[in-house]
Amino acid sequence: MTVVFDGWRGGWVTEETERKKGIHLIFSKLGETADEVIKRLVRAKGSGVVVVTSDRDISRYAQRMSVAVIPSDQFRERIGQSGLREEGKDALEEEETETSKKGPSRTLSKREKRLRAALKKL
Repeated sequence: MTVVFDGWRGGWVTEETERKKGIHLIFSKLGETADEVIKRLVRAKGSGVVVVTSDRDISRYAQRMSVAVIPSDQFRERIGQSGLREEGKDALEEEETETSKKGPSRTLSKREKRLRAALKKL
């Protein structure tokens, strides 16, 4: 997991990175926004990453690059649910069985498929 912090107003002269308990922390450099860093990371890593954001600009950019985007509120909800269900099925799997009927009107969009695949990994 990588978390990007904005340092464009009061950051260091160079981009700083740290690793704390398995989380990669990136602090953007002075004059560079976290959005620019995230876009650079998405460009470099490609479709294998998942972006968690509620920023529309970042979300649109990531989707254009075929990267799965999870809205922050859904991520928070999913993290809150982790470990709370006793059964092997989670809410996402239950939802999929409801929408897995055949026919063009029930086919999920590529964006929705990427989102569900990303949520399953959590």
